[in-house]
Amino acid sequence: MLGGTFDPVHLGHLRSAIELREVLALDVVHMIPVHVPPHREAPGISAEHRLAMLAAGIGDTPGLVADDREIRRTGHSYSVDTLASLRDELGDTARLVMAVGHDAFLGLPNWHQHERLFSLAHIVVLDRPDHESPLEPALAALISGREAASVDELMQAPYGGLLRLRLPSRMAIAATEVRRRLQAGQSVRYLLPPSVEDYIASHGLYRARGSGVHG
Repeated sequence: MLGGTFDPVHLGHLRSAIELREVLALDVVHMIPVHVPPHREAPGISAEHRLAMLAAGIGDTPGLVADDREIRRTGHSYSVDTLASLRDELGDTARLVMAVGHDAFLGLPNWHQHERLFSLAHIVVLDRPDHESPLEPALAALISGREAASVDELMQAPYGGLLRLRLPSRMAIAATEVRRRLQAGQSVRYLLPPSVEDYIASHGLYRARGSGVHG
């Protein structure tokens, strides 16, 4: 499970999903657009458009799926509910992983029903090289005794572990900068898949009033 607003999905998101699948030897990565984020302002672009852009960006990439389960639910998109839904589908013995960025990981003790997360899945933290500071006590207590030293060790069980992972590419693309460039009519070539760029242009998304969008 790799969730996010995907507002819009960019090459950094997609490359991370591919590398996650390779490094963890996963059957499939469910890329799940959040419907109503519980910890941040709702995106200005509808969930349906964000899902369509995600599906266009994935195209026929093996092992990546644009999953609409959070969009089909009403109310806030809580990760614990999404994991429970996946666990119901996959059964008790399937190895289920939720990948989160480092900033999201630091806020884990504030997540809805955070104590249930490890009873449903492993958590893989996509570390950044510039983050080496000590963890807050609440987070340190939550993950105590759960850290795995390797992918093989993590995958010995279907859930309950934590692994810090640095992906090979870690493409530093920010969706906020992509949106700013789109609104300013500046090029987003090589930041977005061409299919997503085409979708944005054809639907007039992210335009500042009175401006065009140019690739």
